[in-house]
Amino acid sequence: MLPTNTDVLVVGAGPTGLTAALTLARRGVDVTVVDRLDRPPQTSRAAVVHAYTLETLDRIGAGAPLVARGLRSPGFTVRDRDRVLLAVPFHALPSRHAYALMVSQAVTEEVLAGQLAALGVPVLRPYEMTGLAPDAAGVLATFAGGATVRARYLVGADGMHSTVRERAGIGFSGPAGGEESFVLADVRLESALPRDRVSLFLARSGPLVWAPLPDGVVRLVAAVADAPAAPDRAHLQALLDERGPARRPDRVTEVLWGSRFRIHHRIADTFRSGPVLLAGDAGHVHSPAGGQGMNLGIVDAVDLGDTLADVLGGAPDALLDAYAARRRPMAGEVVALAARLTRLATLPPAARPARNLLFRLLGAVPPARHRIAMRLSGLHHRDGTRG
Repeated sequence: MLPTNTDVLVVGAGPTGLTAALTLARRGVDVTVVDRLDRPPQTSRAAVVHAYTLETLDRIGAGAPLVARGLRSPGFTVRDRDRVLLAVPFHALPSRHAYALMVSQAVTEEVLAGQLAALGVPVLRPYEMTGLAPDAAGVLATFAGGATVRARYLVGADGMHSTVRERAGIGFSGPAGGEESFVLADVRLESALPRDRVSLFLARSGPLVWAPLPDGVVRLVAAVADAPAAPDRAHLQALLDERGPARRPDRVTEVLWGSRFRIHHRIADTFRSGPVLLAGDAGHVHSPAGGQGMNLGIVDAVDLGDTLADVLGGAPDALLDAYAARRRPMAGEVVALAARLTRLATLPPAARPARNLLFRLLGAVPPARHRIAMRLSGLHHRDGTRG
């Protein structure tokens, strides 16, 4: 049952919302988490947690239990069919997590929700927020059915179609006509590719991400012109035949699940409107190339949770403006990176030799490889965030 009052109401129980709530609960803040779904989704598109994100999760006690559930990947490769254009090693990262953790988003959510429940904070379901009314005391949130919750602050972590963002009147801008269509699936397959690292295949028809998960599962994500609602084995096999290894092609043996999604590259005009704050996909959406979206949202959430706890403890309210000013440029950087990777993947045939040469030259220079590893891992953000 919904409470009448709470210090912080978090709308959305994905990785971002759960992380924000866990951060607040660890700081002793009265926090309420709601989600419109009656149960957590068991399928999801994010499959990698990077080193800086794991360091951030360590601060709220969620890093170790998540690492225990995932597969540690020592590197990342960019390929053009059988040719490795660039190999990015993670073993030299200046972190106790010198790897990328391959783990389903459903598992990430399960770990975070378990940590939150252990602190006595359940996720309240299904509650769909339909309206919000800010006032001098905070914000009054209205839910389907007429229930209301008064909160001093409200966190919108309800994804790219955020009701919170819309009801708060915050714009969500990006380039016109920039929608991308993706197919994604978890499969079992026969493959000669390394089972401990992600491969990004660049192809004229679009990028293909090949990402290993625990228990021999492989996550496939591909940009396609018109993604089917439920990609079958034949469709996924055709994508691998067209974009994946050629000399020793992969063979799909089982499709565990498949879906599609469409996104624009967009950023919220602001991450704060009075007592309403945004984090994660409610504030920024982009191509999954580079595996940055969920990671950025989790780091948003810890930053916001700590900032809110400080303000509720008596620190100046202006700290929340600093949060918004800090996180929005980082979102812009990630959106730009994803867009560049997508453009590189879809260059016309005449430009591909120059692109491939550029990647090979970068791969031959250790400092360049290290800079790319720092960028992908998020560790280059250490000086730009709290803590």
